[in-house]
Amino acid sequence: MDAHDPSGASGPPLRGTGRILVVRGGALGDFILTLPVLSALRRAFPATHLEALAYPRPSRLALEAGIVDGTRAMESRGLAGFFARKGDLDAEWADYFGSFNVVLSYLYDPDGHFRANVGRVSRAQFIEGPHRPEEPSEVHAVAQLMRPLERLAIFGADPVPSLAGLGLATGVGALGARARIVAHPGSGGRRKNWPEDKWRLLLERLDAAGGMDVDLVGGEAEAEALPGLAHGLASVRHVVSEPLPELARRIAGASLFVGHDSGVTHLAAATGVRGMVLWGPTCEAVWRPQSRRFLCLRHAEGLGHLPVDVVEGCLRDMLSREG
Repeated sequence: MDAHDPSGASGPPLRGTGRILVVRGGALGDFILTLPVLSALRRAFPATHLEALAYPRPSRLALEAGIVDGTRAMESRGLAGFFARKGDLDAEWADYFGSFNVVLSYLYDPDGHFRANVGRVSRAQFIEGPHRPEEPSEVHAVAQLMRPLERLAIFGADPVPSLAGLGLATGVGALGARARIVAHPGSGGRRKNWPEDKWRLLLERLDAAGGMDVDLVGGEAEAEALPGLAHGLASVRHVVSEPLPELARRIAGASLFVGHDSGVTHLAAATGVRGMVLWGPTCEAVWRPQSRRFLCLRHAEGLGHLPVDVVEGCLRDMLSREG
């Protein structure tokens, strides 16, 4: 990674105070995987004002968890000029970028327009990170996202995303009491999903066995599927489009989380809950949750071939064990 400091300074530009901006596009999973970057900056420069320029829903998590001091919305109209060659730059945004000592950007900026325009209004050290991790690779996405921190003399930081600052109460999975499972049967694409008929059969078996409740969670993409999956099952209910901090608290208080390769699964892992991922075609070495409390299940012939018996057996085994 390269760093650019128009002032000519070298090495970490901060000592006790200052201002750092992390610019992060992408959806929920991308932001969760960037949490270790923000946390490392917070630990390395505790007296420094740290902000995130990102989409509001995921960045609210970092704000409420106390990882950042402030956020700004990526979709602001005033930013448009910063993505054009020699763009007409909004004065308020120009002042904003000019207030930082360091700008760490993970934006897709192949022509360098954003970097050049920020350089027109700011003397900040500008550090570029990958907008998307390389794959296939044996290096996890978090490790790739953290490499630019070496420009600020930050090495060996904790790579596990954590939302502990939300004050989450992690659930205990035990069948002796009444267990509660949170399941997210969706993702960013159908090819990453376990078939709905298998989800339904699993839910029917859990409902018939008794002794546990299941919360099906999802967003607008799953709004039509969830009621059908829960229909007629007394112990299964569906919850759609909760604010992310509330969803994090719901998941953290559960006995177990079950989902696919998705942003919600990375959110769940960051809460500290135990979990199980039904893994599809994406590169596990790059994208799997960093939490040691998560198990990945996959099938050599594709996720659609993963049997309900195997998923149910692993689920019950995890619920029967502590830790």
